[in-house]
Amino acid sequence: MSEIHEPGETFVVQPGTATSYWQPVPANGHIEVALDPSKVRMDNPLAFGTQTVPPGSHVREHSHDRHEEVIYFLKGKGRAVLDGKDVPAVPGTAIFVGKSRRHMFINDGTEDLHWVWLIVPNGLEDFFRLIGRPRMAGEPAPENFPRPENVLEIERQTVFAAQPKDQRQP
Repeated sequence: MSEIHEPGETFVVQPGTATSYWQPVPANGHIEVALDPSKVRMDNPLAFGTQTVPPGSHVREHSHDRHEEVIYFLKGKGRAVLDGKDVPAVPGTAIFVGKSRRHMFINDGTEDLHWVWLIVPNGLEDFFRLIGRPRMAGEPAPENFPRPENVLEIERQTVFAAQPKDQRQP
C-alpha cells in the first residue's frame, strides 16, 4: 500500500524582488534573502539567498553550532578561511560548512565578491534583518555603517555560536 502525500509548495522570486539589506562593517555590501519560511511553507526550514561583499571587506570568522551552510561563489575573487586554512574563492567554488566549523570570507580582489548561500535550518535571514538596513534594488550603497551595539546578543539569538577567544582576523 502506498502512502498519499500532500503536494508541497512552489514559489518564485524574480530578479530584484528578494528581501534585501545593506550590511554593516566589516562585510559592507548587501545580502538578498530569496527563500525562507516567512515566504513559503516548508517541511524542512531553510534560508537561501546571495551576499555581495565589496573589495577590501570581509565576513568575520564565525561558526554556527546548530546549522549547516552551503556557499557557492558566482563572481569575483577572494578567499575562504575554513578552520584556519585558506581556500581560493572564485566562481564555481562550492563549500559545505558543517556545524561548529569556523569560517570567514575575504574579498582581497578588485571587484565585488558575490555568492549564493543556503543555511539549514533557517535563521540567518533574521540576523541579516536585525543588523542591516533595508535595501531597494538599484539604489546606491550607503556610507559604511557600524554593527549594532548589541550584535553579540543578536548573534546568540539567531544562528551563531559564541565567538572564540582566538578569533582570526583577515
